[in-house]
Amino acid sequence: PSNQKTPYGNAFKLATTPQLDLLARNGLYRTLKAHGTYVGLPSDADMGNSEVGHNALGAGRVFDQGAKLVQQAIDNGRIYEGQTWRDIIAQVTNQRSTLHFLGLLSDGNVHSHEQHLYSLMRKAVKDGVKKIRVHTLLDGRDVSEKSAEVYAERLLKVMGELRALGCDIAVASGGGRMTTTMDRYDADWKMVERGWNAHVLGTAELRFPSLTAALANFRETADLTDQYFPAFVVDEGETYEGMKDGDGVIFFNFRGDRGIEISRAFTDLEIKEFDRKRVPKVLFAGMMEYDGDLHIPERYLVSPPAIDDTLGEHLVHLGLRQFACSETQKYGHVTYFWNGNRSGKFDEKLEEYLEIPSDNIAFDLRPWMKAHEITDATINRMMNDSFDFARINYPNGDMVGHTGNLEASIVAVSTVDLCVGRLIKAAEVSNTILIFTADHGNCDEMFDTNKEGPSDWFQLPFNTRPKPKTSHTIARL
Repeated sequence: PSNQKTPYGNAFKLATTPQLDLLARNGLYRTLKAHGTYVGLPSDADMGNSEVGHNALGAGRVFDQGAKLVQQAIDNGRIYEGQTWRDIIAQVTNQRSTLHFLGLLSDGNVHSHEQHLYSLMRKAVKDGVKKIRVHTLLDGRDVSEKSAEVYAERLLKVMGELRALGCDIAVASGGGRMTTTMDRYDADWKMVERGWNAHVLGTAELRFPSLTAALANFRETADLTDQYFPAFVVDEGETYEGMKDGDGVIFFNFRGDRGIEISRAFTDLEIKEFDRKRVPKVLFAGMMEYDGDLHIPERYLVSPPAIDDTLGEHLVHLGLRQFACSETQKYGHVTYFWNGNRSGKFDEKLEEYLEIPSDNIAFDLRPWMKAHEITDATINRMMNDSFDFARINYPNGDMVGHTGNLEASIVAVSTVDLCVGRLIKAAEVSNTILIFTADHGNCDEMFDTNKEGPSDWFQLPFNTRPKPKTSHTIARL
């Protein structure tokens, strides 16, 4: 589905989808809203995302989500009244140490929002913090793919304001979100290691005198979008030598899946995934608690939404068998997020969770991903009557859509349609009811358009492609 009336940049409409087309024509069909206040986000201008989508699907109700909860806590000041904020400020001011802010520099409002960072920075200075270092993860995924300069300019402006108030504030490190720090579901701990080395140890292959210089270098020397920039260190005014004992660290992302591993790196006594080399005694806090069962991290600024009585929990109480399956990229969504941000199963005997390992390559290089393996596993259980209720997720349209590659996204959508056809045939034999839906839009809009719509495509010079769009959409599903 899409808000657009033409196939312009719409991988869904440009793909070969006979099975989904047939269901739309002949099946029980309707569209749903999966963005903004309809799923608990602050405003209807906010695009949906996989986290809130699976929360809503799994709960069958709407809860205020992280973005909204954080903004409310900032607006009413409660975030600064909590013990975690007070402890961090006390430690940094008493020890005359450094307060580090680490997170995604973006206004995508999916994992973070830059205004949250700026509010925290301003309050920290007001509360007496004299030295701040910012570690900028660059987006290019939930926002335009080459927009880092826009966010850097706004960050530097706020830093200038705080510097004028007497604060020693500078950018210390950074990297693209798909190479540095923000891994999820244990898919690639090398990302976390690269982030640890840059943010905590102050070591990276690339060093620059400023964030502006780093971005200029990447634009000139590498054909990369923001999300794939390598990790780097910034020596602004002085050589950045890493975090020290007594420092405070706030990871200001509010979404959980890509915050768990870096939180563990800071707080676990031991981790086997990589050699941290040096673990400074810092006071670490997340914007929110990213895992409510494992209590990761122990300290956080805002409590996450309290989601109870989820569908999975209810079905367990009824004694019904469940099957949840996806590949690594969305496995946590059909388990953790579906279950109301809870890790683990409600009942080991009644639930089977299957994770199919994702390929560790760029998704547009293999856009079919693990769709057929997911389908094979599901059909096997359908034919053997192994479940009463199942939920599976095909990540193709989202993960390939995030690359901005239209052709690969068309292949991704067509692949899912083939798998849908296989499921339909198996369902007819096994007397299974199938419901197909989505949790947000993405590959339905692969090009950025102006307010006039797709007409600007035809105004481009010959043999020139429109600007790719890598973020989600607010299309009805």
